[in-house]
Amino acid sequence: MKITARVIAVLTGLALLLAGLAACTPSSQSSSGTTTLTVATVNNSQMVQMEQLTQQVFEKQYPNIKVNFVTLPENDLRTKVTQDVATNAGKFDIATIGSYESPIWAHNGWIQDLQPYLNKMSAAQKSSYNYDDLLKPIMSSLSYKGDPYTLPFYGESSFLMYNKQIFAQHHLTMPLHPTWSQIAQFAQQLNDPATGTVGILLRGQSGWGMNMAPLDTMINTFGGSWFNEQWQPQLNTPAVQQAVTLYATLLQKYGEPGASNAGWQECLNLMTQGKGAMFYDATSFGGVLETPSQSKIAGNVGYVYAPTAVTANGSHWLWAWSLGLVNSSRNKDAAFQFITWATSPQYLELAGKTFGWANVPPGTRASIYQNPNYQAAAPFAQVTLDSINTATPDTPTINPVPYHGVQYVGIPQFESAGQQVSELMSAVIAEKLTVVQALQQSDQILASQVNASNAAGY
Repeated sequence: MKITARVIAVLTGLALLLAGLAACTPSSQSSSGTTTLTVATVNNSQMVQMEQLTQQVFEKQYPNIKVNFVTLPENDLRTKVTQDVATNAGKFDIATIGSYESPIWAHNGWIQDLQPYLNKMSAAQKSSYNYDDLLKPIMSSLSYKGDPYTLPFYGESSFLMYNKQIFAQHHLTMPLHPTWSQIAQFAQQLNDPATGTVGILLRGQSGWGMNMAPLDTMINTFGGSWFNEQWQPQLNTPAVQQAVTLYATLLQKYGEPGASNAGWQECLNLMTQGKGAMFYDATSFGGVLETPSQSKIAGNVGYVYAPTAVTANGSHWLWAWSLGLVNSSRNKDAAFQFITWATSPQYLELAGKTFGWANVPPGTRASIYQNPNYQAAAPFAQVTLDSINTATPDTPTINPVPYHGVQYVGIPQFESAGQQVSELMSAVIAEKLTVVQALQQSDQILASQVNASNAAGY
C-alpha cells in the first residue's frame, strides 16, 4: 500500500530516532527465559479491564510471559503506533488497531497474517478458541484477501441511547426505528438549559474517528457520499449540505456545551449523569450506561436503531478494536498466545464474572448473545447484534461508490484528508465557517489528495 507523501515525510524524519530508541531497548527475552510483550492500546474502559485481567490471570497462567501496556488516547495511539510499525522500529509486539487500519496495514506488510498461526493450533486449542463463533461482519472488516490479520477484542455499531425518565416526563415515545427528523424534534422539545439537560449528545471534537464517525453516518443516510465512482469529491452537494446543516444545528441549539471540542468521553459522561436526553454513538457504551457504579441512569436507558433519512444504507457504522501481531515483533508466538487469550470465549466469561456481565467486551462472538447472564444484564444486546449484522460497509450509501467503509473511506489517504475535513466540521459547529464554506474547502482537500490512480485497489 502506498503512503501519502506527507506521511512519508514525517515517517522518514522519525525513522532514525525510532530505530535508535529500539536499539536502546533491552532484549525482550530475559536471562531467566521470560518473554516480555509490549502492547499498544487505547484508553477506554474495556482495554483497562484487559490490562487488569492480564496481570491477575494471564501472567499467572503463562508465567514465562510478561505483558507491558502502553495506553494512549485514540488519536495519539494511531500516530505513535503507525510511526513505529511503518519504520519497523520494533517497539511494539501487539498493536490495537481498528477496522480501518487492519486491511491497510496488512497490505503494507506491517502486521502478520494470522491464518498460519490459527492453522498451527492443536485440535484442542482450535475447539477452545472456536474461531467460527466470531461474528462474520466483524471478521470481514479485519481481513485482507480472505485471511484474518487481526482478531477482535470488541466490536460495535452505532445506535441511539435515550433517557427513559426524561421521555416519560414529557410524555414522549421513542420509536424503535427513528428518523433524523423525529430526533431533531425530540431534541428541541427536550432541551432544557434551566436544568442543564441537553436535547442530544453528539461528538463534535475534530478527528476522522471522532466527530466524523457519527457525521459520516448522517451523510450516508441522507444519500451523500465522499466520492462518486470516478473518485470525484462529492461533499459539497445538496445531500451532504443537508446532513451537515442538521448535525451542526443540533449541536449549536440542543447539544452539549462546548460541542466543537467534545468527544465521546465528554458526551458519555453527561449521559451517565442524566444530563442528556439522547446520545447517538457507539453500541459499546451500553455496558457503561447499565453499570450503577458508573451511571446514574442505569436501568433507565432505552436503546433503538440508528436514525435514518432517505436510505438505511450507511446509517450505522461497523467497527472493531482488534489486536494485531506487529511484523517487527521478536516474540510472535508469545504475542499470538496473548492475542488468542484476550479474544477468546473464556475471556468474555472471565470479564463477565469479574466486572459484571453488562461490561463484557461486546460485538465479537455470537455465543455471548446467547448467554442468559449477558442477556439479563444487557438490554442493549439485541439492537447491538442486529446493528452489527445489518451494517453495510460495502454499500455505504444510496448511490454506488468505489470505496469500502461506513464511517470512514477505506483508503490510506483518508487518515490525512479525513482529519482535515473533521477540523472544518468542528469549525462549522463553532460558527467559524458556514456549511457551504466548509464543504467547498473539504472538496478541495479531497481533490488535492485523492484521485482514481492513487485510490484504486483499496
